[in-house]
Amino acid sequence: MSNIFFGKRILVTGGAGSIGSTIVHELAVRDCDLIRVLDTNETGLFTLEQELPHNTKCRFLVGDVRDRDRMRRAVEGIDVVIHAAALKHVQSSEYNPFEAVKTNILGAQHVIEAAIDCGVKQVMAISSDKAVNPINLYGATKLCAEKLFIQGNSY
Repeated sequence: MSNIFFGKRILVTGGAGSIGSTIVHELAVRDCDLIRVLDTNETGLFTLEQELPHNTKCRFLVGDVRDRDRMRRAVEGIDVVIHAAALKHVQSSEYNPFEAVKTNILGAQHVIEAAIDCGVKQVMAISSDKAVNPINLYGATKLCAEKLFIQGNSY
C-alpha cells in the first residue's frame, strides 16, 4: 500500500466515519504528501485530528459530498480520491430514502464530476456487499453508485 500512495495528494470523503477513519489512519503512516479528510461530522473530524496529533500532512475539511461546489474545491490539486462517504445503515436508508439517494447517488455523482473536472487520475469508491442483487434501498443506492463510478471511466 505504501508504494501506490508515495508522494500522492489524497482526498478521503467520509473520512471521519468507520471505514474512512481507518483509511486515514493507514494513510497517515504512509509516505503520501497530503491527506485531505472531508466529512460533515465536525466532531468526528476533531476526534480524528486529536488521534493524529503529530501528523502535519492531514487537512480536515467540513463539507458534504452533496455539495457540488464544495466537492470541486476539495478535489483541487488531488491525485487520488478515496470515496467512503455514504449513508451506511439499511434501516436509516429505508426510513429516509430521499436522504440516501442524495448522499449515496448524487454524492457519488458530485465526487465523479469533481474528479473529472480537476483531472484526478485515480478514484476509489467503497461499496457494499448489499449492492449485489439488492433487496433494499441502501443496496440499490450503492449499486447505482458503483455503476456511476464505472461509467465515469468513459468520461
